[in-house]
Amino acid sequence: MAGCLDGIRVIDLGRYQAGPRCSLILADLGAEVIKVEAAPDGDESRRLGLVYWSQYNRGKKSITLNLRNQAGKNILRELVLKSDMVLQNFSPGVMDEMGFGYAALKQLNPRIILINVSGFGQYGPYRDRRAFDPIGQAMGGVMFDTGADDEPPVRCGPPIIDRITALHATIGSLAALHRRDVTGVGQALDVCLLDSAFTLTEIPIAQYLATGHEPKRNGNRSGALSPANTYRARDGWVYIIAVQQRMWERFCRAAEREELAQDPRASSVHARASNSDWLDQQVASWVKDRTVAEVVEKLAPAGVPVAPVQTIAQAAHDPHLWERQMLVETDDRKGGKTYVAGLTVKFSDSPGAVGPIPTPGEHNREIYCGLLGHSAAEVEKWRTEGVI
Repeated sequence: MAGCLDGIRVIDLGRYQAGPRCSLILADLGAEVIKVEAAPDGDESRRLGLVYWSQYNRGKKSITLNLRNQAGKNILRELVLKSDMVLQNFSPGVMDEMGFGYAALKQLNPRIILINVSGFGQYGPYRDRRAFDPIGQAMGGVMFDTGADDEPPVRCGPPIIDRITALHATIGSLAALHRRDVTGVGQALDVCLLDSAFTLTEIPIAQYLATGHEPKRNGNRSGALSPANTYRARDGWVYIIAVQQRMWERFCRAAEREELAQDPRASSVHARASNSDWLDQQVASWVKDRTVAEVVEKLAPAGVPVAPVQTIAQAAHDPHLWERQMLVETDDRKGGKTYVAGLTVKFSDSPGAVGPIPTPGEHNREIYCGLLGHSAAEVEKWRTEGVI
């Protein structure tokens, strides 16, 4: 199905999550993404399991290629000549050592866009350190800003730093693509996990630098605003946020506690923030005798932001997830079924599509013979020599 990036070709040298998720989004948008995997057994990320690997690599074309081999490097150079973007998340300096730094790539193809994804960036005091998502959370202040003030720092469960870095890389690559349409020349992008982490703590960091005040962790509260917290119902938990004046008044009417709206301790945003403990007790006392469904059914139609705090199992059966096709069942090519993420952006005219999960080297013949014009005999020779 047609996508916005039809005609764009991306070489994906990425591993794990932050880099490959960027190229996954580009594939969802219609780009042809050629996943370069280690020869002969494929990307090391495959060893983390089908569910992990398929989430970030479905819809791509897989080729195997030995980039430690000179013949393999020559093949990659041929691919660069026919591509629009190269994505990589090796440690800084590795691409230069391999002969594929941006200076070398732009000599081959001045229109190429190089997307560099790393832990700490292509320059800076921590450039040569290794990182995964929790390292970004720790160093960026995210971990220390999560949880209750009297508890140890808490890692945010989902890999939010990886995901945000992938989004930054995608946004940057699309901007570079537009700029290339204007100038005819590509460029290199530098995005990293720690930069992404700092974008999540930019407000408390800026406030600290301006005032010298380091904010305390608020658990599930939304800063100093109230009410905004998790509350225990009879059969689970709900999150309610009614900090704006009109939302608070709506809550009071829906909960049949209209006297709270007139109470001096809760009559304004500032008053509620100053009496958040007391206010949480009032809301909690109303919630505790009701089921989660009763709370949601009472508040949501009244225009109060409310949600059940769902377990993973409950989220997996949420009708909104399936109506919006945010999970799609697909064949794993080995006789089984698995689920992969759906398209997060819905387009009216060029929707794109969720592609299948490739096996290692599945598209070797298509790419090496069809795209690059090599003979089947030459490809077979490469296979026996360990080039692919």
